[in-house]
Amino acid sequence: MTIPALDHSMTGYSLPHAYWMARAAGLASLDRDGIEAQAHAWGFGQVRYFESTHKMPFPIEDTQAYVMASDRMIVTGFRGTEVAKIRDWLTDVDTPPVPGPAGRGFVHYGFHQALQSVYPQVRETILELRTEGQSVWFTGHSLGAALAMLAGARLYFEEPGLLADGVYTFGQPRTCERLLAGAHNKAFADRCYRFVNNNDIVPQLPPEPVYTHVDALRYFDADGRLHEAMPLMAKLRDRAKGLGADLFAPETDAVKDHHLPNYLAALEKNLTKAG
Repeated sequence: MTIPALDHSMTGYSLPHAYWMARAAGLASLDRDGIEAQAHAWGFGQVRYFESTHKMPFPIEDTQAYVMASDRMIVTGFRGTEVAKIRDWLTDVDTPPVPGPAGRGFVHYGFHQALQSVYPQVRETILELRTEGQSVWFTGHSLGAALAMLAGARLYFEEPGLLADGVYTFGQPRTCERLLAGAHNKAFADRCYRFVNNNDIVPQLPPEPVYTHVDALRYFDADGRLHEAMPLMAKLRDRAKGLGADLFAPETDAVKDHHLPNYLAALEKNLTKAG
């Protein structure tokens, strides 16, 4: 099956759109020129790039994001980070959570600080470029996934209250506690899709019970098949299968499963099967 081109008129969920949102998440790791060139090739006439260098008590140097707009669609992507860095960062539990968007629940301090460093510019850009009622999307991988989820929440819960058409995340860590997760799940029902690849280590961090996940899970099993739901025992068996698939690989299965190219490969496999 040939993967369909990015549909700028999309307003809901589809597997091809998930693939393109994963591609858009990866776009955030490029430099300004690379982002602009690819965005223009995808039909987005306007592109803005944001980068903020900041010092936090975590091993993350900066936050990088972009907004690209066509006459029908606006996509905001946030850059992820290396597995080793985010793993060290997310297992640091010395810093307490801070209040979430509009005072709803609490979020991981590091996520809050990282997003705050670029959010005002992102917000103003979306409002400036949304001149024709374009659909609004957020996407990200790893750290970028957490920032995408929180950016969508802030845009809705805080002024001006714009509800994004979709939030697609890949390898998202636990980002908030249950009160914010509950408010987010209610507001973003059928609008948020959180993809997890088998044994990906990052969605298992930070540790529970302080932090939890938002809905709605899309899970790739050890064979790359996509599931909208999987019972706990079946998931545990599947994770064990993934761990035993390649015991002599240079990386652990938990790290390998986190890489964005492996998410893209799984999406492509399911698109081919669907065709």
